[in-house]
Amino acid sequence: MEKRTSLTKTADFRAATEDDSGKKYLSGYFIRFNDETELYRGQFETVAPEAIPDDIADHDIRALFDHDTGKVLGRTSAGTMTLRKDDKGLFGTVEINDDDPEALSIYAKVKRGDVSQASFGFYIRDQKVEKRDDGWHNTLTDVDLFEVSVVAFPAYETTEIGARSRDNEHAEEEAFNERKHKIVEELKEKWKIQSF
Repeated sequence: MEKRTSLTKTADFRAATEDDSGKKYLSGYFIRFNDETELYRGQFETVAPEAIPDDIADHDIRALFDHDTGKVLGRTSAGTMTLRKDDKGLFGTVEINDDDPEALSIYAKVKRGDVSQASFGFYIRDQKVEKRDDGWHNTLTDVDLFEVSVVAFPAYETTEIGARSRDNEHAEEEAFNERKHKIVEELKEKWKIQSF
């Protein structure tokens, strides 16, 4: 199994306060099912509904900020985060700790709209890979989710390419073979011209 992170483009996180208790919450979709994301050029990914178990609410999952294990916002086993799987994806609600200045700062950033995206960390158990005209497409069908994150920046563009190298060996090998074939053909043509 390979540890990876992935971005939820349409997380649309919200900050809210319950009037009666004064407790502060962050809530939104950490994962959107069947929402195709281009990881980088020619590599696409979606999360199938079956990738997340129906009993995910009973798993011990942590909520982080920017995948930083030093910035824990909540945890299901502590009752400070709840997760629920529905037809759209994995929805989470995180209770903000009023005694944690960093958590309050993150809450303020979400409330103002400066931070509104989500990401998640997982191990791949199973996936379907298909070749398309525009590149390769991975459908995650079974993952071991261990954390969800509210993020300021998508993790895909640079940081995750290295982590995904094993998944994309087929694409790299195909690109290498295409380049090799092109060079061989150019050399043959050049040799043909020089022979005359």
